[in-house]
Amino acid sequence: MTVTVYSKPACVQCNATYRALDQRGVDYTVIDLSEDTEAFEHVQSLGYRQVPVVETKGEHWAGFRPDKIAALA
Repeated sequence: MTVTVYSKPACVQCNATYRALDQRGVDYTVIDLSEDTEAFEHVQSLGYRQVPVVETKGEHWAGFRPDKIAALA
């Protein structure tokens, strides 16, 4: 499964998301929206204005969502 976390620097909810994914042994890729304009536009096209945005195959959500993260493991 591919998990992508779109984030920005100094994001408390992003750091909580990383920790939760790490604790469950979920592999993920982090994309910094402050450095990647194309990714920023993609996140906006999904309708999000906050980070983190977590995207998996067929699903995405914004914010720290332990319930969604637990379902990935």
